[in-house]
Amino acid sequence: MSSPAGPATGDALAGVELVVAARERVAAEVVALSLCRPGGGDLPGWTPGAHVDLELGPGLVRQYSLCGDPADRSALRVAVQREPGGRGGSRLVHERLAVGATVRVRGPRNHFRLVPARRYLFVAGGIGITPIVPMLAAADAGGADWRLAYGGRSRATMAFAAPLRERYGDRVSLHPQDETGVLDLAALMPGPAVGPVYCCGPETLVRAVEEHCRGWPPGCLHVERFTPAGDTGGADTAIEVELALSGRTVTVPPGTPILRAVEEAGVQVLSSCREGTCGTCETPVLAGVPEHRDSLLTERERAAGDTMLICVSRARTPRLVLEL
Repeated sequence: MSSPAGPATGDALAGVELVVAARERVAAEVVALSLCRPGGGDLPGWTPGAHVDLELGPGLVRQYSLCGDPADRSALRVAVQREPGGRGGSRLVHERLAVGATVRVRGPRNHFRLVPARRYLFVAGGIGITPIVPMLAAADAGGADWRLAYGGRSRATMAFAAPLRERYGDRVSLHPQDETGVLDLAALMPGPAVGPVYCCGPETLVRAVEEHCRGWPPGCLHVERFTPAGDTGGADTAIEVELALSGRTVTVPPGTPILRAVEEAGVQVLSSCREGTCGTCETPVLAGVPEHRDSLLTERERAAGDTMLICVSRARTPRLVLEL
């Protein structure tokens, strides 16, 4: 019950340098950037729910959801909230990415696709509104019956709140915590008949929504996380990983991520978050049974066992064969 099934779109941009063409303050401590090719020209297409990686420095890669218009191929728009207690990525965006600055970009990729439906409920918390914005436009254009419940610490911190209310009216309900308290999930989601639920926001919100929807039919809830949900695996043991394309077999010691062991063996794998949240290192499994510890794959994808995020997941069998 995390993100919808289906493979992510492959990277169309692989470390391409884009320029900040516009910068706008859209809430307290939130800036929106429009990224374009330095000489102009079309950028790759994307669908609502997609994100890109910004390479902000050596070893510093962060994922940000696209919040612009998929039909506008001239720019990719992201909104970034400054996190004082974060790991430095948002600070660099706020302090260094002025208009005219350049940044390397990878993607877009999408593990949070909008499935076709007649009705939707969108639940956003804080900066979690970013992937929801283009979803609302797509649902509206498709004639769906939808609602958005958008919570935040205060109105001043809620990016895009006023424009969304102006455009969609009462279908958008705003819930600043300092005015209305926390979201009343029981009132918002009395049952699965509300349609597919799309939720993005802080871990406290995502976990509360997951708990509320426990027991609903599979596929009702789709979530995207900012941070890992936590290690749900058992104790680590050494495993053998055969790299089918490289003709090598790597021993992965206890406590060592498969990704690191593969890299130390000289095989380069595209990766980003290394926390099991972005999907960059998703790898096909040809044999063996993975032990999934990511915060991204759906229950259906986990049960299929034909793909895994090697930055955090391990194996239930002594040996895995990966398409690497």
